[in-house]
Amino acid sequence: MEVIEVIENKKAYIELLLLADEQEDMIDRYLDKGKMYLLDDNGIKCECVVTNEGNGVLEIKNIATFSEYQGKGYAKFLIDFIAKKYKGKYNILQVGTGDVPMSISFYEKCGFVRSHIIPNFFTDNYANPIYENGVQLVDMVYLKRAL
Repeated sequence: MEVIEVIENKKAYIELLLLADEQEDMIDRYLDKGKMYLLDDNGIKCECVVTNEGNGVLEIKNIATFSEYQGKGYAKFLIDFIAKKYKGKYNILQVGTGDVPMSISFYEKCGFVRSHIIPNFFTDNYANPIYENGVQLVDMVYLKRAL
């Protein structure tokens, strides 16, 4: 497995980015300022975009794995890569996700703990309702992990 940093033409991976963030104008808010990494394992399997949020906080803005490769450890591998790469440069790695047990459980297995909630984030910022595993996303749940 190889992790590749994408410097230019990040939108070439929009299909994968849209798996984690369904509204392209929301992706546009962080894509240019973020650092993008691809996980290549005989082809691209997973991507991650991280941004500097200030005060020693690095945030995962987008992480997605093509559906046929989900559950094989690619996203966890990429999170661990990010944590190692930025250890000593940032104090906290944080991620925001919908209030869905499967997503929160995944991040907890990756060493994250609940931090805070932004009420109505999804209903206030997205044009259409977003559903994950049959549950409408309303609040953004933030989790954090020390680096």
